[in-house]
Amino acid sequence: QVQLVQSGGGSVQAGGSLRLSCAAAGYTDSILCMAWFRQAPGKEREEVAVIYTGGGSTYYADSVKGRFTISQSNAKNTLYLQMDSLKPEDTAIYYCAANIVRSGAYCYTLRYAADFVYWGQGTQVTVSS
Repeated sequence: QVQLVQSGGGSVQAGGSLRLSCAAAGYTDSILCMAWFRQAPGKEREEVAVIYTGGGSTYYADSVKGRFTISQSNAKNTLYLQMDSLKPEDTAIYYCAANIVRSGAYCYTLRYAADFVYWGQGTQVTVSS
């Protein structure tokens, strides 16, 4: 069982920055595939970025590439999403998600919300123009 607790988020003007955090607990010696998703009103939940905690390699959706950075703490128990050059279209509820995996190759095939088992509570990010 993995528990995920999110913090951060809020409101910012376009071009600004925010950082989200997601503290993971309840697992031991497990390799996780961790991701950030977002869901805007009336839209499906979409994957934003993924990191494989076993190796640190990352994947980004084209819409955020070059602006967002996913990372993990040295202890690998906290996930971060640094969001720079924010745009109004980034406005959404952001969720962290995790799944216990055996390989990075498998981790990078996980693209949909249904692929992940454990979820944070969500945090609102609002970007005004």
